[in-house]
Amino acid sequence: MLHHSRIRKSPKVGRLSSFSGKIKGMFHSIKKSMYFVVAAYFTFWAKIVLRRWQPRIIVVTGSSGKTTLLHLIEAQLGARATYSHHANSAFGISFQLLGLEPNVASISKWPLYVLAAPFRIWRRIPNTKLYVVEADCDRPREGKFSANFLRPEVTLWVSVHRTHSMNFDSLVSNGKFATHVEAIANEFGGFVAATTKFVAVNGDQDEVFRQLERVAQGVRTEQVSAKAVTSYKVQADSTVFSFGQQNITLPGLHPKEVGVSLQLVNTLLHYLDVPLDTTYKQLILPPGRSTVLKGVKGTTLIDSTYNTGLGATVALLGLFQTYPATHKWLVIGDILEQGSLEQEEHKKLVVEIANVKPEHVILLGKRTKAHTYSLLQKELPKSVVVSFLTAGEVLKYLQQQIKGGETIMFKGAQGLEGVVEQLLASPADAQRLVRREACWVKRRQAWGLPK
Repeated sequence: MLHHSRIRKSPKVGRLSSFSGKIKGMFHSIKKSMYFVVAAYFTFWAKIVLRRWQPRIIVVTGSSGKTTLLHLIEAQLGARATYSHHANSAFGISFQLLGLEPNVASISKWPLYVLAAPFRIWRRIPNTKLYVVEADCDRPREGKFSANFLRPEVTLWVSVHRTHSMNFDSLVSNGKFATHVEAIANEFGGFVAATTKFVAVNGDQDEVFRQLERVAQGVRTEQVSAKAVTSYKVQADSTVFSFGQQNITLPGLHPKEVGVSLQLVNTLLHYLDVPLDTTYKQLILPPGRSTVLKGVKGTTLIDSTYNTGLGATVALLGLFQTYPATHKWLVIGDILEQGSLEQEEHKKLVVEIANVKPEHVILLGKRTKAHTYSLLQKELPKSVVVSFLTAGEVLKYLQQQIKGGETIMFKGAQGLEGVVEQLLASPADAQRLVRREACWVKRRQAWGLPK
């Protein structure tokens, strides 16, 4: 008979692990407090690259939908422009301009980046004259900082929602802004204020509209609206939008809110005097944005595990409500970085999920468990609603409960891409998922997943 004993870590290993954790925590604390000081160092060198290049800069910004908008633009402009893929922060944009990997995976790389930056100003510059930049505002001052760095010719602003709200708590609590949305909109408004020629925005959101007061004299402005979408149809692997006599068919699944982005693209193409391809045949979205995948037992997996956020989640649930499927299951993760708004945001999920009328709802995380789970059970008495704290538990439950033929939509992070990976009919499709880096493999294993 074999006896299994628990392997104990030696005190020395434990101390080393604790020391490593303290070093990482200290590094992140320093990085947070010195964020703009260090960012200014890299933007100093990145500005030299911009002076050498002298592109026409088009900023794509907003709380959610900006990555999709960037790719919609790329599908139209193609090789006419260079794009800031995988880089949307003050650091990431500078790194990309300097030819450095935008996502710094380990602490040890930072000193190398500091030393390399001055030498990277002589890198070969792109041979295009258009630079399309996705720009985010995760924290106070980032909008103004990045806007003054880029000085865009054009800004396209797609949305404002309560994302990264925890970073704006103090601005609301001290009375500088009445709401988190106003504070966040003010940051994005930094791009509007710095734009030199043309601004186009989502005119349906009052907080966005009010920021147009900051546009400089002589800069042209335009507003678009979701009300212009006269028809919207979700098909098995495509989405059709109509704007009066104009019909646009997008490959893949897209929420109705993308109609705003399509109009922003139209305004940009008109400004640049470039014709529109209504088929968007060159559109390729990055992983984790409503990717349709074949799952085990004839299931259909809709992978939207790139990020969280109530605005993005509500849009996706609206899409799923109209998606042609008989057996609809939802897997929803926590909405992260909400700070004082955490309970409120998770309670709002309840009605939105209930509108889909799913057969099965699987919640992941301590926030949905605390604020969504019990309310959703009352709202969906005929559905099965369960809650788990780790992605490993979600995977085990799905493997036990799937009968065959279900359509399962995944929304959120916290390792859900690893759950999707284990349910794929073809393991080769794993390359179409987000977070393939080694650091994420380790995190998923810590959350109870194979990889």
